Amino acid sequence: MEEFSDESDYFEGEEYRLQPYQFEPTNDSLTVSESSSSDSEYDGEEDAIPDVSDWCRCDQCIPMPTANECRCCRTMNIVDQKTEGLQCITEHEGFQVNCLNIHVLETSYYEYVLDRGQLEEDQLIHELYRYLAYRRFTRWVYGLLSKKCRKVIPSCAVKAIRDTFPSEEYCGFKYPQ
Repeated sequence: MEEFSDESDYFEGEEYRLQPYQFEPTNDSLTVSESSSSDSEYDGEEDAIPDVSDWCRCDQCIPMPTANECRCCRTMNIVDQKTEGLQCITEHEGFQVNCLNIHVLETSYYEYVLDRGQLEEDQLIHELYRYLAYRRFTRWVYGLLSKKCRKVIPSCAVKAIRDTFPSEEYCGFKYPQ
């Protein structure tokens, strides 16, 4: 066996150098193939938008623009804790108070203004209330999330919020940049 004068000699070799993220798992499914382009055709089975009757269990969901957004509250384990005895999360008193009550959202609006500043002149209040309602739903169900951690909201909750705070256009779920 080789003798070392001190520990620093032992850890000099390349195989002992610690590299950043060396032991982190990789997610190969997120890599984009260089050969794919926006014009190429693919079968799209993974991204095909299923029929509402295939995935909705609460009878309150609406079709969503992407397959990722096609989720029912009855199929999300984290929401199950709140829907005991209810057909849909939108029937829960906590949902109605947190996400649809204009007075609660008005208070959230003041917090929003403190963090981000006043509304732009052309920004509609319904758009902001809808955004705040989505945020309040996520906080109510998931608790605190990190800044760039976003969760898809069940379609039935999106429908109830959109019905309360309507708009001409909806942008849908977006991942953080």
